[in-house]
Formats: sequence, C-alpha cells, structure tokens
Amino acid sequence: VLAELIKKFVSHLSESRTDCYFSTGSYKAMDADVKKENLSSVQQLGVEMTVRYGKYLNLLKEDAENGLCFVLMNCEEFLKQQQRTVVSSLCCLQEHYAGYDWFASSIFLIMSGDKEKTLMFLQQFSCLLVSAFLWIPRLHLSMHLPVTTVEYGIHPVYFCNAHHIEMLLKAELPLVCSAFHMSGFTPSQICLQWITQCFWNYMDWTEICHYIAICIFLGPDYQIYMCISVFRYLQQDILKHTEA
Repeated sequence: VLAELIKKFVSHLSESRTDCYFSTGSYKAMDADVKKENLSSVQQLGVEMTVRYGKYLNLLKEDAENGLCFVLMNCEEFLKQQQRTVVSSLCCLQEHYAGYDWFASSIFLIMSGDKEKTLMFLQQFSCLLVSAFLWIPRLHLSMHLPVTTVEYGIHPVYFCNAHHIEMLLKAELPLVCSAFHMSGFTPSQICLQWITQCFWNYMDWTEICHYIAICIFLGPDYQIYMCISVFRYLQQDILKHTEA
C-alpha cells in the first residue's frame, strides 16, 4: 500500500511544473544484466546487507541481488548526467559517490524488490526538492549547486537541515543541547549519520518507512522535526549518560 501511495504521489507531483524543482534529462535504463562485480567494494557490502535485511523482512526473493545492483548502477549513471567536473583531492569529491546509497536501497525494499518500479520512482522523485535532502547521492557534484558549494564538499543536509536541527534543539531541548556541548560532540554529526543511512540500524523498518513517507508527503522540513522528536524520545537516556 505504501509503495503504491508514494509512487502515485510522486508521479502526480513530477508532472506539475511548479513542483519540479530540478530539471531531469531523458534516461534509458542500462542492460538488466548488471553483476555485483561492477560495483565498488563499499557498494557490494551494502548490497549484501540490504538483501540480507530484505529477506529477513520477507520483502525480497532469491534473485534480489541482481535487481538491486541494476538499480544502483542505473542511479549512478542517471545522476552522472547532472554532475559537474571538480578537480580535488578530497575523497568525497571523486567521480563516484564515496558511500552507499541507503535511500535507493530503502525504496527497493519498499517496492518489494521490483527494479523497474524502483528506478522509475527514483527518476521521477529526483526532480522534487525533497530528493535533495532524503537522497544524499542526489546532489553529489551536482550542477544544481553553486560551484563553490560543490568544491567545499559539504552536503546541503549538513549546512541547511542539520543547522536548523541545532537551532531548534537549543530552543526545544536545552538540556540535551548542553549535554552534547559537554561531550564535545555536535548533534548535527549524529543527525547526518542518521539521515545518510535513512535511520537504518537505528529504527525498525516500519519507522524507516514512516520517516520516508512523512518527508515525501509533508516536505523536507519534517526531516528536522523527526530528528528533534528522536532527541526528545532519547532525552532521559542522554542525560543519564551525561551524568555517568
């Protein structure tokens, strides 16, 4: 039900010019016979984890691995059309996105391993503003960002949403904010980890689906409220750890 709901919602928005924040060129999917060996070692490890998790949740079948590799390779090629060339020694500014695409993997699971549905959804989703914040590789070396922003290698999720999380935390949960300052950590570091991984390893699958759906339906600012609500939920534990 969730798969159909977000598919129809995104399809409807992507047909409206006022809702399309990014331009997307035409792209035809590559050959379906994509093997895991074509991916980087980080991606291969991510694929293994995703397939194992998907089978544990009874969402994926035996041949799911090839389907996920197909999605990841095509996403990389599709997004490459909207990237600029930057000469830099920074790991995060190389041609390929350095991490694993947790968002695309989450959508693959939501779509029950249907690679065509997943790819079509991601292509339509990429023209919406919320894709910049939910789908981290979406803005990797993106031509939609100013050159200076790209050259710094800092993702908008960090200097935009994570900044707002810290401002809200100070107002809403001052004790948690103080605890972070005392620890020498910043809440934005933790939030960037959560957001980049789509809350994998932190929340149950149902809650991960709720997080993705809420941000798609209600807007990217709900990513900020979600993090604040997690900090509120963890407040007593955080204060206990600070005292200890």
